[in-house]
Amino acid sequence: MRVGVLTFHRCINYGSYWQARCLVEGLRAMGHEAELLDHDAPEVRRAEWRCAFQPRLPVRGPRSDLPLYAAKARRFLSAFEHLPESRRFALDRPEEAGNYDAVLVGSDEVWNFRHPWYGSRPIFFGERLRARRLASYGASFGNHDAEHGLDANWAAKLDRFDALSVRDENSRRLVRQGLNREPELVLDPCLQFPPPPAAPAGERAPYLALYGHGFPDWFAAAVRGWAVAAGHRVLSIGYRNDWADEQRIDAGPDAFSSLIAGADAVATNFFHGCVFALHHRRPFVSAPSAYRLNKVRDLVHLLAAERHLVTEGTPPAAYAELLGTTLDPAIGARIDAMRARSSAYLASALG
Repeated sequence: MRVGVLTFHRCINYGSYWQARCLVEGLRAMGHEAELLDHDAPEVRRAEWRCAFQPRLPVRGPRSDLPLYAAKARRFLSAFEHLPESRRFALDRPEEAGNYDAVLVGSDEVWNFRHPWYGSRPIFFGERLRARRLASYGASFGNHDAEHGLDANWAAKLDRFDALSVRDENSRRLVRQGLNREPELVLDPCLQFPPPPAAPAGERAPYLALYGHGFPDWFAAAVRGWAVAAGHRVLSIGYRNDWADEQRIDAGPDAFSSLIAGADAVATNFFHGCVFALHHRRPFVSAPSAYRLNKVRDLVHLLAAERHLVTEGTPPAAYAELLGTTLDPAIGARIDAMRARSSAYLASALG
């Protein structure tokens, strides 16, 4: 089948890049002629670049970091050039994307009304797309909580989808309540169609990989305390964290995967920090921000890995166990089971 994948594929963000790449490459491995729908909007590009150079706004980072963020962005741009993409079209003119046997919307927060520049864009709800079948794969409402409900107009748009799947329980509840349909719960593409084996990062071991920003002080103190006691350096990937020993702000998408793979442990407050720790079977802890709580909480619940979600009350001994021992094999077994379930959904959704 000729399949278009509609997602956030040009974000300067490791998770967005990898979920887009893994999904389209996974579909190609299944035998489909798959490509990413290359939507474009000037206001989105401006917002994306502002965030790329100052990811913690309104808190501004030091000017000395700007060349590092620029190098990171250039590596993303280079990586984008190797993705299979459609002809470029305007974000507000979906009909210009072309004709497809099927369009898969997702993964990522494609239905998040609160996303700062993609929120409430009709294209992600299937508007004016030219496809025989319309389905979602691992879509998410992000931090739009189920308790806030789904407006009837948006629900009606989603109800036109031939098949619906989500990647978190919060999104599942929103679809169930708004449409009276039961969407399938599936794996993020990075776990469903894992990235290729990561080349060695060339880092001196041992180290803890730190991924994210805006960590609470209690988390920084606990992770730092474990690293010092265990004799591990703390390497911050993609963003500046002053409490890390070393910064790897300029890491590109491949280097990100390599740095996670080579780490002895991972500390993160990002969803794909957890996903890549799971993919590379690295011990990890996570303290997600309010923006990311839904998807991180639901991921660890889905995989029976709830104990890796820490709070201010988590004792130091728990960090020593979580970061110092291998992952529970039951987590890998759960991923395998979910991978089979997700494959069955894709086969059905694509007809």
